[in-house]
Amino acid sequence: MPTSVFGLNNPPSSEDTPNFTPPQVSSQQSTSSTFNGALEQYKCQPDSTSTPPKAPTEAQAARHQQPPLSSSRKRKSIKSTDGASPVKRSKRASSGYAPPSKYAHLVNKLTDSLAPNLICVFIGLNPGIRTATTGHAYNHPSNLFWKLLYKSKCTPRLCRAEEDGDMPKLYNLGLTNIVSRPTKDGSELSKAEMDAGVAELEAKVAMQRPESVAIVGKSIWESIWRVRHGTNIKKDQFRYGWQDDSERMGVVEAGEESWPGSRLFVATTTSGLAAGMRPHEKEEIWKELGDWVVERRTRRGNQGVPTND
Repeated sequence: MPTSVFGLNNPPSSEDTPNFTPPQVSSQQSTSSTFNGALEQYKCQPDSTSTPPKAPTEAQAARHQQPPLSSSRKRKSIKSTDGASPVKRSKRASSGYAPPSKYAHLVNKLTDSLAPNLICVFIGLNPGIRTATTGHAYNHPSNLFWKLLYKSKCTPRLCRAEEDGDMPKLYNLGLTNIVSRPTKDGSELSKAEMDAGVAELEAKVAMQRPESVAIVGKSIWESIWRVRHGTNIKKDQFRYGWQDDSERMGVVEAGEESWPGSRLFVATTTSGLAAGMRPHEKEEIWKELGDWVVERRTRRGNQGVPTND
């Protein structure tokens, strides 16, 4: 006899499966109840040893009820730590005027690097904190002075701030400032003290008599203009580069010691905090000065004696 297929409507015989007893179905039960009753024998019964699931806590229920975070809120949450709200980055505020007493504790070690009859003297604003404490000009890492000096060919190689005192004998270049007191940045100076430094600049230049002076920054030239003309320079009057002969610095008019003064060139600031001009724009302005310095240095070398035209 062939083996029958096991099924609810065709249960196996006792000969085929001797250990199996088919379920007893009452004749009064309907077809549906017979089917459901048969299924009950094969349903998986829960394990009596298992732990029933815990009801969710109030905090968990509240989390499920919150709307999903938007993509922007998710990004902000990732950046925050320890549940702290993300901090917005604020713009850097300018320092504003600071009286001399603020930095009275600093010892300013910076001195002028000057000598008679140089090709060019660079006039800066004032020493920064690092420059004042180290005693070397333009010594902050973000300051571009030494890089622009090299790229413009004012110096044939990239010099270090520690070589500032050797500039006169190495390359016939000098260094000084319109204000001597140190500050964190130029905004901590007043216009009055900048204007007060103009007369001292004129005296230094008249004594040392360089061929030219280079003003390192617009604000310095604005102070010189105010003192000379008694008014602020207008937008259409300002320009970078060589200025008119009437603007020469250190002019000596009286007696046999008369002197026409130094040619005046207005260069860009080299401060790393100034973002008004792009690097290539600054380099282009400085190159005009550098080309002239190279020509004058070559001429001096060929003739063996310094000259003033």
